[in-house]
Amino acid sequence: MPVESEERIAIESDADVVVARQRARALAAQVDLTSTDQTLLATAISELARNITAYAVRGEVLVGVVRGDRGRRGVRVVARDDGPGIEDIQAALTDGYTTGNGLGLGLPGARRLVDEFDIQTAPGQGTTVTLVKWGRPDV
Repeated sequence: MPVESEERIAIESDADVVVARQRARALAAQVDLTSTDQTLLATAISELARNITAYAVRGEVLVGVVRGDRGRRGVRVVARDDGPGIEDIQAALTDGYTTGNGLGLGLPGARRLVDEFDIQTAPGQGTTVTLVKWGRPDV
């Protein structure tokens, strides 16, 4: 899928999480996502970026506008880090599973909030999560 524009946000603190949310929300408005979809995307980004600060200490979030079929536009988010990685992806994508102090709803919740979700990870090799929230197709 072609990327029209992309911005990198370093994630090291809660303030960076807020910046990533704001930038993604602005892009979502630019591609005419509904206000509900803007909120869903911002929530998904919060979950991913908070995982970076909790488990990897630092990483980055790339937010960009992408173009799909029939001229449809959306927002793609790539959250990546060089942290410890995830040993059991299936467990990590199950509601209630956590290796930290949270509720275990971050990754499975983020997956439910977007249209496309992919996770690449391995123990000791970090984690990359890519998600896309699509706008309505041009008809």
